[in-house]
Amino acid sequence: MIHHPDIRGYKASLTYNGISINHQDYGDSPHYTFLYLNIAPGTRAGSVPITFTKGRKKFILSYDLKERKQTANANQGFDSSDVIYLLMPDRFANGDPDNDNVAGMLETADRSIPNARHGGDIKGIKDHLDYIQSIGMTAVWLTPVFENNMTPEYGAYHGYAATDLYKIDRRFGTNEEFKAFVNACHKKGLKVIMDMIHNHIGDQHWWMQDLPAQNWIHDFEKYGTSNFRGSVQSDPYASEYDLDKLQKAWFVPSMPDLNQQNQWLADYLIQNTLWWIEFSGVDGIRMDTYVYPYKDYMACWAKTVLEAYPQFNIVGEAWVRRVAHESYWQQGTSETYNSNLMSITDFQLHFAIRDAMKEDFGWEEGLRKLYYTLSEDRLYTDPMQNVIFLDNHDLERFYTDVGEDKSLWKMAYAYLMTTRGIPQVYYGTELMLANDDAKDDARKRPDMMGGWPDDPRSVFEASERTPTENEAFAYVSKLTRWRKGSEVIHKGKLMHFVPENNLYVFFRYYEKETVMVVMNMNEGETSIDPKPFHERLWGYSKAKDILTDEVKDITSSFMVPGKRTSIYELK
Repeated sequence: MIHHPDIRGYKASLTYNGISINHQDYGDSPHYTFLYLNIAPGTRAGSVPITFTKGRKKFILSYDLKERKQTANANQGFDSSDVIYLLMPDRFANGDPDNDNVAGMLETADRSIPNARHGGDIKGIKDHLDYIQSIGMTAVWLTPVFENNMTPEYGAYHGYAATDLYKIDRRFGTNEEFKAFVNACHKKGLKVIMDMIHNHIGDQHWWMQDLPAQNWIHDFEKYGTSNFRGSVQSDPYASEYDLDKLQKAWFVPSMPDLNQQNQWLADYLIQNTLWWIEFSGVDGIRMDTYVYPYKDYMACWAKTVLEAYPQFNIVGEAWVRRVAHESYWQQGTSETYNSNLMSITDFQLHFAIRDAMKEDFGWEEGLRKLYYTLSEDRLYTDPMQNVIFLDNHDLERFYTDVGEDKSLWKMAYAYLMTTRGIPQVYYGTELMLANDDAKDDARKRPDMMGGWPDDPRSVFEASERTPTENEAFAYVSKLTRWRKGSEVIHKGKLMHFVPENNLYVFFRYYEKETVMVVMNMNEGETSIDPKPFHERLWGYSKAKDILTDEVKDITSSFMVPGKRTSIYELK
């Protein structure tokens, strides 16, 4: 796509070995033209001069065709052997205070305002990769780092209101700094997942000053704001009205909704994705609001990306309310639609974990919420590909959600590390970080203390953490590092038993390894009769607690601690 004053009517031509023009289109605006090129295999990198001619008028633009310089550990993908650390760059660490305020950017940093930019950046994250690695994390997911040059009234520190899809926001760093960050992660054995948004842009995007086509975005006056009901995409009885309110309405009034049925826009977005993967070497993509755009476009996008990078992986955000609505978005689950997407965000398991920790134990409450949710895994093609989580940047922090009850928080984290799927851990969880006093979404997104030069202490240093923070850090680190080396959790099958007496027992087993997990919601020690679990305990006599190293005899009844998720390696 070429944006140039009054380019309509100019015919493009080029002479470059291996490259020819397939066809040329003109946008509705007189200032855009679209060139589709044929590039033969083996074409050499270099500067490609393109001549534009209209009568006697002529000018030349150059396009740089870059050489592919892939490294062995680029574009690795991610899977159930990983634990993903989700962080918001603006709220994690400020490694370069000089880029807090940049000339030409509409918003400056001000930590006194919860919804303003606080100054965190890519260098700040890079400076703390050893910290992330020490917890046992294997992948890092950054909320979007694209330019978000929005007005201060909006507060675009979160990154979901892009104003240029080819630029890293200069308050985070540069394109080259992001590429160097990915390389630094790879050298430490950390994968990188890039957050993208194809549903909407920010209203300060440069397109909005001169739309390439009249139907580039959907008409806000006609469709208004979204109904936020992703379930209508898979609803066989959905009305056109409800579909329009999901697919064509704007997420919020400051986020214009993109029309991916415009082929030029669809091609632009797909090419942009491929460019970032190739340029940066990222290992995966998390696609925001996956269920909001036209689903045929999303299927085409995913197919194109995964054909170009077969080892790559994509997780789509599918914030819906039922397992059947969730599973619809995983490849191979629907007879009428193929998403080409293997990984989805498992909100159903999040709801179940949250409710299990907060509700009394009843017929379908408490720990049975976990049982009933997993019992519907038959609806997924591969539930091991689901990204599972206690919380994220859009949800209440889990420690707050459970009333800052340490035991419940620990029980849930241990479950997250042992059940099926790909765990995602929100920054600060390793410190039992709670919501702060801010209003709106900012309460869930506090700064990491110590990430700014003027902070009174640093949670990145054990000597400066509070006793509670060190307790949480030690617990999370031990469990996560154990999971990192546990093939039975990465690849093993799962068998669970109907919860009884406030106890939920499940097993992970693979080849000659078996792990037994006992979630005991009772306040005190509880006796476990091994007989009901004979089919998985057969051949074993001992169980080693991975947290305490205590070894139990499981040939007869044995005691398990109360208010705890105990993890036993069977011997």
